[in-house]
Amino acid sequence: MAQERPASLTPRMTIYFYHTRLTTESYEAWKEHRFPGHLLYGQPLLEQYGIASVMHPYREFAKRWQLMWYVTRRVLTCRESYDVLYGTSFRGLELIILLRALGLYRKPVVIWHHQAIRVNRNRWRERLSRFFYRGIDHMFFFSRKLIRDSLPARKAAPEHLQLVHWGPDLAFYDHLTRDIPAGERSGFISTGKERRDVATMIQAFTRTGQDIDIYIARTNGSIDYTQIIDRLPASPHVHVHYTEGVIPRELAQKVATKRCIVICCLEFPYTVGLTTLVEAFALGMPVICSRNPNFEQDIDRERIGLTVEYGDTEGWQRAIDYMATHPEEAEEMGRNARRLAEERYNLDIFAREVAESLLKIAGAKGK
Repeated sequence: MAQERPASLTPRMTIYFYHTRLTTESYEAWKEHRFPGHLLYGQPLLEQYGIASVMHPYREFAKRWQLMWYVTRRVLTCRESYDVLYGTSFRGLELIILLRALGLYRKPVVIWHHQAIRVNRNRWRERLSRFFYRGIDHMFFFSRKLIRDSLPARKAAPEHLQLVHWGPDLAFYDHLTRDIPAGERSGFISTGKERRDVATMIQAFTRTGQDIDIYIARTNGSIDYTQIIDRLPASPHVHVHYTEGVIPRELAQKVATKRCIVICCLEFPYTVGLTTLVEAFALGMPVICSRNPNFEQDIDRERIGLTVEYGDTEGWQRAIDYMATHPEEAEEMGRNARRLAEERYNLDIFAREVAESLLKIAGAKGK
């Protein structure tokens, strides 16, 4: 069961909450169990630790420079008082961070860093990068590997790089599954749109004869999934559903009726597929997942699913066949996944870790 949440406390500090998606609207939906709190990076639970939020008014822009100018203007003209800027990414905050490095923006900046910090081969870009990181007071990372890989760049002190045990909003999923009729789960499902290797996944399922429902956007970044999928031979076992917008509740309802979650990704140096993985934890479902070394969770060691090397169609085929023919073991993997969420990776735990750091940073600022 999800952990009991403490009552909200009288505010001890206030953050400016910057997110790269809707903030206030998502928070209001969270209150009604229509949006998972982990996709708000713990913000809904921070008030239980005495942390109030000023919500950044999100807007979408086609060009990154447009986003930066908009974010900079909104942050600098904010009339509400706050102690720390807490961002789920530095995308859009670049100018604020540079102003912080120059000493012209006085609030501490705390962000989630989604990849390891690297050394730029271009000498001038490297100099700018080193100066840029002086404007970030603290960074949260999804895994120890990302932190280890960041240290050789020497752009931030080790004590300013923190692992946070990011995990699912168990209360959201427990509420969601109450509305789903009881019955045996069946079939495979794939959700998520970021860096997905749909070609390998579809080819593997076509060979196995196992059915899969794939829910994916038509495009994501530079990847056009429709072109990739249209070039592949049609299969009666592969059912592709194109999605629009951010619809975590609707997708979770579909996932909860299946037996196994499939997370087939392309190789990129960050935690691609993590959101789908922790959803499997909350729903008590096994996974077949690309072997991403950047995950903090060890899928094989924890016995919560099977991993396959990137682009290994035959390996995927074997994993699919194994999961389909070993239902009792698959169910055990699902139970292990849920137990892992309850004990180590969930919204309550990581919101507490974030809150403790924010309070410490705000306290240091006040001295």
